[in-house]
Amino acid sequence: MALIGRLIVIAFAFVLASFVAGLVVVTAILIPEFSDIGFGPIDQSALQVVIGFGFIFVSGFALIPALLIALITEAFSIRSVLAYAIGGGIVGAACYLGLIPFDPDTLRFDGIDRRQLEILTGAGILGGLIYWLVAGRNAGRWRESPPRLPPPPLPAGSSR
Repeated sequence: MALIGRLIVIAFAFVLASFVAGLVVVTAILIPEFSDIGFGPIDQSALQVVIGFGFIFVSGFALIPALLIALITEAFSIRSVLAYAIGGGIVGAACYLGLIPFDPDTLRFDGIDRRQLEILTGAGILGGLIYWLVAGRNAGRWRESPPRLPPPPLPAGSSR
């Protein structure tokens, strides 16, 4: 029963972390557009659609690497916030590098935009921190048996 509850917590944490990371990606990419003086008022419904697509993009590309990180941290009961931040950064960078063409002859990625790599890595770090806040602090704890309570005290005047 504890495993089913833990899987629900992990799924909720992944969805929340993906939403926050998608919000970071969309906001960071749209900031240069927002700073344009000639830009009129922002259409809220269009912004909500863009944020929704950002969430779908981040959660779709990060699902397998993030599940791998979650599996490793649950298996080894890793609860360090730094581990989740580093794991999120690796997942964010891997998601970006997965979209860039790789040239096997020169062993390099062609056309890396440093700003976009930094945005996705930062979004991954923030997603990892959000995941840690929701689920990572208790990683592997579902396998531990609950602490045993001491026996109740004997009533006064009785002996063993």
